[in-house]
Amino acid sequence: MQEHLVCVHRSADLQERTALLAWKLAAVAADDVPLDTDVQEMIVNRLIDNAGVAVAGLLHRPVAAARAQALAHLRAGGATIFGLPRTTLADCEWAALANGTAVRELDFHDIFLAADMNHPGDMIPPIVAVGQQCSAGGGDLVRGIAAAYEIAVALTKGIALHPHRIDHLPHIAAGMVCGIGAMLRLPVETIYQAVNHVVHVTTTTRQSRKGEISTWKAYAPGHAGKLAVEAVDRAMRGETSPAPIYEGDDGIIAWMLDGPDSTYRVVLPEPGEPKRAILETYTKAHSAEAQAQPWIDLAFRLRTRLDHLSDISDIVIRTSHHTHRIIGSGAQDPQKYDPDATRETLDHSLMYIFAVALEDGRWHHEASYRPERAARPETVALWRKIRTEEDAEWDRRYHEVDPDKRAFGGRVDIFLREGRVLSEEIEVADAHPRGAKPFGRLDYVRKFRQLADEHVAGTEQDRFLSAAQAAPSLDPGRLRDLNVVAAAGTLDAAVKTRGIFERPSNDEPAS
Repeated sequence: MQEHLVCVHRSADLQERTALLAWKLAAVAADDVPLDTDVQEMIVNRLIDNAGVAVAGLLHRPVAAARAQALAHLRAGGATIFGLPRTTLADCEWAALANGTAVRELDFHDIFLAADMNHPGDMIPPIVAVGQQCSAGGGDLVRGIAAAYEIAVALTKGIALHPHRIDHLPHIAAGMVCGIGAMLRLPVETIYQAVNHVVHVTTTTRQSRKGEISTWKAYAPGHAGKLAVEAVDRAMRGETSPAPIYEGDDGIIAWMLDGPDSTYRVVLPEPGEPKRAILETYTKAHSAEAQAQPWIDLAFRLRTRLDHLSDISDIVIRTSHHTHRIIGSGAQDPQKYDPDATRETLDHSLMYIFAVALEDGRWHHEASYRPERAARPETVALWRKIRTEEDAEWDRRYHEVDPDKRAFGGRVDIFLREGRVLSEEIEVADAHPRGAKPFGRLDYVRKFRQLADEHVAGTEQDRFLSAAQAAPSLDPGRLRDLNVVAAAGTLDAAVKTRGIFERPSNDEPAS
């Protein structure tokens, strides 16, 4: 691996393009290195994981709305849409939006935590959609996905966006562009222009994950995927983009991140070095925000040591700065204690999540968020006894350079009325590679079937799993086999939405 120093340069002192971070990212993407077997196997796992969480959310309003938008942009020879027949094809950019929204809605796919955090599985839908429309083969698809993970993981390690309240989209958007470019075997110059373009248009604030969190949280990665497709298309036509997007004196580092005197360090593979970053990421066992994963596992264990939850007088969760400020009481969002809050907000309330996990001993992607569940008086009472505190040692461990020592949990102290204190620590989620129950292929398949059972027939589940596990060897034009089709009539129950793109019929007013 090679460390690259990234700092701001005045326009008068502009570097050669080959010295710029966007060029180096593009060069890594274009480097045609054979994939290790375990990397290919993990890519298959993530294709299975994405499909399961996507079909489980098919009837949710944001997913239905994005699907309707895609259906207004049908295209012969285009890309598939989760839930719909494989003969229903849309422009790949709109399929990227629809499928990206479906994957993100339940907050139940893979994650990566480092200096910043993201959901790298968000990058897969636009790469698959472009691959379907461009008749790519399975070998090129996995090549693209591996490149996308390499770029997003490197940026997430090296450039922290959250301290400046910038959402994590620029890092995964750069990964999307690099993944598409790698899959299509585009020149470094083309990928470079697309990286500049997509980082420029996806640098947005974290208000999408603050306060009363809206349905945009599910849409945001799909929208980034749509923009990534457009960025690559534009670059392929020979168009140029704002550069240098990172190092420029009006670029994102100078004005949106640490400022003109700062230096970032981004570590990338050297030419010819295998792309293995996907193995540093892991999936979720629970449909909740990434940093809540270990706390759900810990709550399950602790509840067996508590006779009566009503005996609890106070619960203090001591954890990292990120967890405290993003999903803990350190966010200072009153909505995180509101039983009438949106699903998206409850998903980002560690206090709510820990209370329900303690009470129920299970976590369900639908039942754990229902309004009647959140409004139970005993739940509200317990919920409001929970707070988080930032702990310097756990923050240090969160940012540990050695991934084998990095920890994303903390310590909980449960104070009981008779004066006893129940304390326990957890480093990583059970599903983490270093956790108590790391996910393997059988776990991914089991999770897929549990999530798909409500909406997808068993024969279709079998067909998809067979195609997904053969993904690295699929012939060109066979990537549409990676779609999952819902059982007949399933999507009829989804909320019907209308917008600009649907044309009114002749007998329907246009208002």
